[in-house]
Amino acid sequence: MLQDPARLLIVIGLLIAAVGVVLLAAGHLGLGRLPGDIHIRRGNFSVYVPLATGLVLSVVATVVLNLVGRK
Repeated sequence: MLQDPARLLIVIGLLIAAVGVVLLAAGHLGLGRLPGDIHIRRGNFSVYVPLATGLVLSVVATVVLNLVGRK
């Protein structure tokens, strides 16, 4: 009975670790500092809107999910 929740926790942990690795790799690849990303600083106030980064990640996710979904 306890095997199902344990497996679920393991899968969730692995997914969190995978997201962490992807975020670290994205930082090293320059994602988040692309032309088209908006960063406004005024005194103590700062706003960051990653438009280009979001577009790139969306296209990559769409291609990957289409390739995985076809098999």
